[in-house]
Amino acid sequence: MINKKFLSFAVLIGAVCAGLGIYAGNVHSTPDTPQSGAVKQLMSKSLPDASGKPHALAQYSNQLLIVNFWATWCKPCVQEMPELSELQNELKSKKVQILGLGIDSPSNITEFTQKYPVSYPIFVAGLDGSELSRQLGNQAGGLPFTVMLDAQGKLVKTYLGRLKMQELKADIAKYSAEKSK
Repeated sequence: MINKKFLSFAVLIGAVCAGLGIYAGNVHSTPDTPQSGAVKQLMSKSLPDASGKPHALAQYSNQLLIVNFWATWCKPCVQEMPELSELQNELKSKKVQILGLGIDSPSNITEFTQKYPVSYPIFVAGLDGSELSRQLGNQAGGLPFTVMLDAQGKLVKTYLGRLKMQELKADIAKYSAEKSK
């Protein structure tokens, strides 16, 4: 027969562990300071889209830029993509552009974008994308990882983990307003 005190203690420990697991799974870590020259390196890249056509990221300069590092196998990445797509549609008339940099194989990204189209450009960054995200402050190497660059190309904010869209929208409004001053 199991001792009631032991059973109560075991249930309590289980509840505490479950709570800590839920917290750890939802907490947003603070990314590290980006390395010098990381934004310049990002903007100097030419990356292929899902069909293999190369695009210079420099074409997106002079506007507020939201760069989202993601992968097809990353559940939180995939979950936030419809919201990012909707946000891009809302921002069509403003100088704000969302870009998706896939840290995955070209074939996986091509297959994914055929099944789940989005309203913003998706590029294949491959494993180089992991290193680039680290240089931009993602020392944990976690996904999704998002950076916000102002119209002058300065990194103004980073986000590690699934985006909170209200926070992102507030930041977009803030940095869009600062640009117009």
